[in-house]
Amino acid sequence: MSSNKPIGYPPLHQRLYSVWYRHLRVYTENLFSNAFPPFFEPLIFLAGVGLGLGRYIDPIDGRPYVQFLAIGLLITSSMWTAFFECTFGTFIRMEFQKVYDGMLAAPITANNLIVGEMLWAASKGLFFSFAVLCMLTLVSLIWPTAMPMLPMPNALFAPLLGFFNALMFAAMALLITSFVKTINHFNFFMTGIISPMFFFSGVVFPVSNLPETIRPVAEILPLTHSVRIMRCICDGHYDSFLLWDMLYIVVFTLIVGILAIKRLKKRLIL
Repeated sequence: MSSNKPIGYPPLHQRLYSVWYRHLRVYTENLFSNAFPPFFEPLIFLAGVGLGLGRYIDPIDGRPYVQFLAIGLLITSSMWTAFFECTFGTFIRMEFQKVYDGMLAAPITANNLIVGEMLWAASKGLFFSFAVLCMLTLVSLIWPTAMPMLPMPNALFAPLLGFFNALMFAAMALLITSFVKTINHFNFFMTGIISPMFFFSGVVFPVSNLPETIRPVAEILPLTHSVRIMRCICDGHYDSFLLWDMLYIVVFTLIVGILAIKRLKKRLIL
């Protein structure tokens, strides 16, 4: 099956939208069970970790620890959903449900399908970041002693950053999926890459607290750059160093995304 676009195919935006819309229809078939957890999972984590440890940790950058942790969750929520969507979700659709066989029989190419997967995962990342933002805004009203979380208009940028962060991790997840032969192999990547990244990228404690020998490793991790941008958005303090963080996200997404498309296309059109 060729992945080149024959004459008469619909415009590119329609082909990408068809992939995105297909996933949206499937997701909304069980809307309550799919959309309900993102609103309350961050509260459980904040209550279990933020409130408990916050009593023993001094304020960080002028914020109580629970708020420091909450800002990090705005980014990690989009990371987790994009990674799960484009690892387990993509693998199941490709190997078990054979969904892509039917989709490629329609007037779309393999490239369109993979890019559409990334855009859908990024859209879920935006939604999950928005869900966390809504709950953090609500919690800030319940805790009157807390500092304002995200003053307007800064709050509007949090879900947008969640979109681009999810797009980056969707590309990374698809590249990993292109190598995986059995679904159980994803456990190695979850344990060896994603979980350590959560703890060493400035989410639960500042990167500056790491030993100097480990800090360069933290700078290589993609999540570090998204977390740093999010904290600057929340604080309203911008630095020229953020240009490096933005450039990292763009370059990482492009390079890894291109590699993922090339490798997955070979599996899809065999």
